Amino acid sequence: MGIKERKERQKSEMRDAILSAALTLFSEQGYENVTMRNIADKIEYSVGTIYLYYKDKGEIFFDLHNRGFAEFYKKQLEIQHIKDPIDRLVAHGEAYVQFAIEYPEYYDVMFISRTPAKEIQKSAHWEEGERTYDLLKLNIRQAMEAGYFKDIHVEIAAFSLWSFVHGIASLYVRDRLRMLPSEHIKEIISGALHFMKRAY
Repeated sequence: MGIKERKERQKSEMRDAILSAALTLFSEQGYENVTMRNIADKIEYSVGTIYLYYKDKGEIFFDLHNRGFAEFYKKQLEIQHIKDPIDRLVAHGEAYVQFAIEYPEYYDVMFISRTPAKEIQKSAHWEEGERTYDLLKLNIRQAMEAGYFKDIHVEIAAFSLWSFVHGIASLYVRDRLRMLPSEHIKEIISGALHFMKRAY
């Protein structure tokens, strides 16, 4: 490995370390309570080093959003081979919940944190996030072509289904399911997603 390649790898590793530390801190303490110095302290580097990679924590937050949505998109692609559009939508919901279970810190940053994503709002297009929603709408359009969701606008159907699955995932991630028997939670979640299939 040459000097240039080694330096690029070191930069990539440092960026990964910064993002990993920030993700944990944002999730544990809340975005508003975390400073660039906190992030630097966690990885045991000077705060000046952090500023070599990110201008502020808003930029870090945006990068975490993109990474989370890129991983989420991969989960979505894994179920696109399912032919029946309603079965695919159920699998889509299962992939969504599974992502929240596997990556609760990313899910918190992506969907739960109240932090205004200023970097996202400044962008005319936010490819990482928009393509995941576009894939959901594509699946719904194909379900419509198969005779489901009659007389419902695709945007309304997409928002309704997203809200339904997001509610399930958020309740699980935030540990708000204590009224349910713990040994049956995953079975109940699966049942709720399949209930959505029967509803349409």
